[in-house]
Amino acid sequence: MVVLGIETSCDETAAAIVSDRREILADLVRSQVAAHAPYGGIVPEIAARAHLDHLDSLIREALATAGIGFGDLDGVAATAGPGLIGGLIVGVMMGEAIAAARDLPFAAVNHLEGHALSPRLVGEVAFPYLLLLVSGGHCQLLIAEGVGRYRRLGTTIDDAVGEAFDKAAKMMGLAYPGGPEIERAAETGDPARFDLPRPLLGSPGCHFSFSGLKTALRRTIAALPQPLSARDVADLAASFQAAVADSIADRCTRAIAAFRRRHPRGDTLVVAGGVAANRMLRKRLETLAAESGLTLVAPPQRLCTDNAAMIAWAGIERLRLGLADPLDFAPRPRWPLDPTAPPAAGAGVKA
Repeated sequence: MVVLGIETSCDETAAAIVSDRREILADLVRSQVAAHAPYGGIVPEIAARAHLDHLDSLIREALATAGIGFGDLDGVAATAGPGLIGGLIVGVMMGEAIAAARDLPFAAVNHLEGHALSPRLVGEVAFPYLLLLVSGGHCQLLIAEGVGRYRRLGTTIDDAVGEAFDKAAKMMGLAYPGGPEIERAAETGDPARFDLPRPLLGSPGCHFSFSGLKTALRRTIAALPQPLSARDVADLAASFQAAVADSIADRCTRAIAAFRRRHPRGDTLVVAGGVAANRMLRKRLETLAAESGLTLVAPPQRLCTDNAAMIAWAGIERLRLGLADPLDFAPRPRWPLDPTAPPAAGAGVKA
């Protein structure tokens, strides 16, 4: 089975060709970072127009890179949510049109499931496993029990961790996107210089919170001589990154206990999403997993950020189970992996 994957949920236009033998035949991403950088964040209208301008040529380039034509495809998969509705419409309409023209099955893929299944693209990762999903728009802990079957243990009650990194970087005068900028600055910083809080540390449950940490960072910056020195920025970045890692590790510790109660033989912790590329966080999770008798699995860095290869693979997983979607499937700006999970208390809760 060879599937075309399309990803347009946010600010990356992506197309990929993947086979069910775990071969990534093409994996192309056109970044929009330069277009959004002047605004310090993503502008939905700019993102949608960029997808519209570039998606068609990117798909043709992916086919050429793979050395195949439309007639060699066995299916089409497109991100159908959650995400920015303008971009989702562009990708879904393109995917449905190709599927209709070529009489191919179509898979409407949940972007979060793309991340959730991405480790299975690069190796044998058996269900069930504990999943930490950390990205610009989402921060969740879930038990992955099968394709389309997820049990949410915790979510953010305010900001996602990637969003917190972006806003923290802006406060420090660093560029967008903030996650990689803070990680680079932290390499020479002292994580113990500033005593920043660890939100919800030791509290019951597995939910996350990062708004209080951002507020504490803002107040810390305001108390320093202005403009900030290079040493101040490095130490602030290191302190902020350490606080985030401590908070996530604490929430994961509680999630591991809940995972083990439900699946005593479960032995895998998966971390996926853009923030999974952070080396300090990976190191903390490796230590935590080893202490808990689990194996940590993380996709390669190129599959952590938004990409179409993971969407194509999720499409393969769904189509192999006969889970094709109708060609009038409507994009969903909000689409929880676990629709049965109760709402978390807090402003700005992510689906």
